[in-house]
Amino acid sequence: MTRRETGAAGATGAGERRKAAAPNGIGAAARRSLLRWFAVAQRDLPWRRPERANDTYAVWVSEVMLQQTRVAAAEAYYLRFLARYPRLADLARAKEAEVLALWSGLGYYRRPRQMLRAARAVLAAGGRELPEGFNELLALPGFGRYTAGAVLSIARQQRHPAVDGNIRRVLSRLAGRALTNAEAEAANRAWLDEHRPGDSNQALMELGATVCAPRAPRCGECPIRRYCRDRGRAGAALTARPRRAPERRQESYWLAIHGGRVRLRRRPATAAIMPGLWELPQRRAAVSGERRLGQVRHAITYRQIAASVYAPPDGLPPPAGQWRSKAECAALALTGLTKKILRRFAAGEQA
Repeated sequence: MTRRETGAAGATGAGERRKAAAPNGIGAAARRSLLRWFAVAQRDLPWRRPERANDTYAVWVSEVMLQQTRVAAAEAYYLRFLARYPRLADLARAKEAEVLALWSGLGYYRRPRQMLRAARAVLAAGGRELPEGFNELLALPGFGRYTAGAVLSIARQQRHPAVDGNIRRVLSRLAGRALTNAEAEAANRAWLDEHRPGDSNQALMELGATVCAPRAPRCGECPIRRYCRDRGRAGAALTARPRRAPERRQESYWLAIHGGRVRLRRRPATAAIMPGLWELPQRRAAVSGERRLGQVRHAITYRQIAASVYAPPDGLPPPAGQWRSKAECAALALTGLTKKILRRFAAGEQA
């Protein structure tokens, strides 16, 4: 059943579809080839299960989690998140500290904060589910053209492009050149099956993630290679973006444990990175009698951190912060680095 597309992208008639398809000669046979491949080759992922496939909220959660995050890392978080907040109204009523604690370790904490703001905005406007208009979604915190297009195409079969990094790479290679944003959206639209646009978008994403890889595309396995002008010749050159040089940092932390409780401090709400999250107190200077427990390496975007961990000497006043029990720590939004340190050293230090 064909559904009418709404919102900023506007309705797309048959004439516009033919015009968008013309540059690459994309027709029904090409779309069918892509969808046949996807039906067999797609990975078994929790957000693709039948009970979630038409749920705008569940699709939204998965799309937000997958931004800047590997699929393998997002799966467990996705299941825990929906178990705790199964519906949008449940999320809207949650406390920010609880949401951040559940998200802890996944990184990019601006994402859950924006999700919470969006859910509350929907509820405040009298809604129970995400709106189904493109413009209405764009008006919510955290929604851009990609997220709105992905949610509406996958959950509601509206014919919207959803150009992520994988789709952009596939489309640029098909075209034989790097595409602008407008060109990528037009090319994406040309590949959307009239009745299954969500599957078309997911198929292009899957193709980019598993076959049309950035540096070593497996062109022999590509179901649409006959339509590709590049066929692996340019490699990563078509879509490669200049990477920021890694910033290497040395940091030191105190691991103070007393009576089964660990000393933690909360990052200021005004902090540029991870505001409001909990971490171990930083060690600013050496202290007589301290013990070095070891080192933990951690990466945050382009920052590569080598964190040295020290146990303070007996009799020294505890570092600034609060004592928190193991149960309390499990309910706090800890930084990823703090989680690593506690997993590695806390049990041994307590013993």
